[in-house]
Amino acid sequence: MKAPARAPTPPPRWCRSIALLVVGCTVARASPHPATVDRAPVKRSDARLGPIRAYIKAAWHSLERTHRDLALAARDAKVPHNEGEAWPVYYSAKENPVRIESMLDAEMPPSTRHQIVLRPLSESAPPGLLYLPRPYVVPGGRFNEMYGWDSYFIVLGLLRDGEVELARDMTDNFLYEVEHYGRVLNANRTYYLTRSQPPFLTEMVLAVYRATKDLGWLARALPAVETYYQTWVRDPHLVQPSGLSRYFDLGEGPAPEVVAGERDERGKNHYDRVRDYYRSHAITDYPLDDFYDRARDELTPLYYEGDRSMRESGFDPSNRFGPFGADVVHYLPVCLNSLLYRMEVESAEIATLLGRAPTAAVFLERAKSRQKAINALLWDEEAGLYFDFNFKTGRRRFYPFATTFYPLWAGLASPDQAKRVRDNLDRFERPGGIMTSTFVSGSQWDAPYGWAPLQLLSIEGLRRYGYEEDASRIQGKFLSLVLEVFEASGTIVEKYDVLRRSSDVSAGLRFGYDSNEIGFGWTNGVFLELSSRF
Repeated sequence: MKAPARAPTPPPRWCRSIALLVVGCTVARASPHPATVDRAPVKRSDARLGPIRAYIKAAWHSLERTHRDLALAARDAKVPHNEGEAWPVYYSAKENPVRIESMLDAEMPPSTRHQIVLRPLSESAPPGLLYLPRPYVVPGGRFNEMYGWDSYFIVLGLLRDGEVELARDMTDNFLYEVEHYGRVLNANRTYYLTRSQPPFLTEMVLAVYRATKDLGWLARALPAVETYYQTWVRDPHLVQPSGLSRYFDLGEGPAPEVVAGERDERGKNHYDRVRDYYRSHAITDYPLDDFYDRARDELTPLYYEGDRSMRESGFDPSNRFGPFGADVVHYLPVCLNSLLYRMEVESAEIATLLGRAPTAAVFLERAKSRQKAINALLWDEEAGLYFDFNFKTGRRRFYPFATTFYPLWAGLASPDQAKRVRDNLDRFERPGGIMTSTFVSGSQWDAPYGWAPLQLLSIEGLRRYGYEEDASRIQGKFLSLVLEVFEASGTIVEKYDVLRRSSDVSAGLRFGYDSNEIGFGWTNGVFLELSSRF
């Protein structure tokens, strides 16, 4: 692995004090989208819910990958592969290859055993699957591996569906990733080794513990939790003196899965379309020369660093950090720091359950400090919303995004701040639920699209602060949309157009990939979690 590319050093004035930054923040105003609250009424009788719940129950196991299914799991539609050639499966230097080979020989059918080849992991390893010891559920479609933040919502669904062992298996795999690959990975492929995804590990650990009450298992999980936490609170993720963190991928150059896996009908990949856009549009969100060399018609190393880091955020892509998220490495994001606050509080809870009071006290003090910094830098009093903070310019970026509900979900907002966010619901609420942002950019993590994880976190955030009527209304909108699409198509998909109440999203998507994957792991999990609360 090459040394990580470094973002430019923040200007000296930023380092003087957080207080000066807060005073210096300015916001560009934009007119809010009109509120749209009407929706097609749907009766949620048990008879209507039966088929979709049966679909989800069956999907857990059609999307499950075990040692027996390793030849299927190793396949990857996102990278080139020669027909008939065995798919590589890599193991870490900490593993015993003889043990794994013996296990695979015993569990894999002879008809598929030859379709994979076990190899030691090296820095120059070609794209391939990373070995995991336990069964797991993949999202579906082109996503045939175990993903970081997808899996939290899948685990919630598994627990609601009584699949406790499979939920525990998936969480054990994440603990294994930390121990053997250094972090919870974006997903278990070699090209994801340089980045993680939004950190939900303590959420999963506590969810499984509450279902099993296994204190011994919880004690075994804590060291991996602490190791993973440290990856987010040290360089290059930590941004001093703020005490807050950023997304930052440790790799360089184009992401391999994008080069081959995100091509349009003209054969152009995402990077080709980005260059086309830079060539023909004036960019005011950031200095274009930092990301695009016009003379050579080339994307710069910093662009690729930003692109990779944007993918660590899970919001790939949107214009939240400027066009295509390219400037993400210069931002302190609302989502990440809310999740780290929650991770600190939950690590304290785990330590308390294990009788480790000093460790719990340390985590609670860290959570208190982070809460203070979030509310100093990311809260915008004038707008009544949480925004991402650009530490290079010393400004919050006015880009209303559904991550403004994360501090409510995490419980770090004051009652007044929660009320102000709730008063801005008309910016986001549409007939199908919560819209990801208020701007149309041609990217899938912007308007008019809505995603299951953001519905759940927004609803839980509103409910946490007592806005039950709003939470229930949004819950009904999204559940009815998923149910209506399922009844019309027989499928559950990755994302929805919440303005038109449709799963047909390809016409408006211009960047990233324009498919709407079927399966779909996190939508399944969120549907079960929300439909349990009627």
